Amino acid sequence: MTALEKAVKAAQILDLKKASDVEILDVSANTVLTEYFVIAHGKSSVQVRALAENVEDKLAEAGIDSVRKEGGDSSRWMLLDYGDVIVHVFEEEARGFFNLEKIWADSKRIPFEPITADETKEETTK
Repeated sequence: MTALEKAVKAAQILDLKKASDVEILDVSANTVLTEYFVIAHGKSSVQVRALAENVEDKLAEAGIDSVRKEGGDSSRWMLLDYGDVIVHVFEEEARGFFNLEKIWADSKRIPFEPITADETKEETTK
């Protein structure tokens, strides 16, 4: 799976589970650390954790394991590092405070198509 496919899959997983304002940023021209950021937020630390854990579980089912995970049970920000893709899941207030979209404003935003629960079921039965 390419880095872009991985970023889109993570964004679709977040969107399907009702994360807010899911964005994919292509940061490859601005850093050597990673190629894409996937950024989203939830309404509470519980939702942030659930969103991040869901991404981690679904990507693991596809054979993609994170290199590193930051944040925890009461965290307002969780980070999942997949090497070429970094997934950031914030509480809304923390997302506004850190404002990654502004820091990386010269990065290209990548559109993605949302998926439905039915498409997810079809994918797992293949």
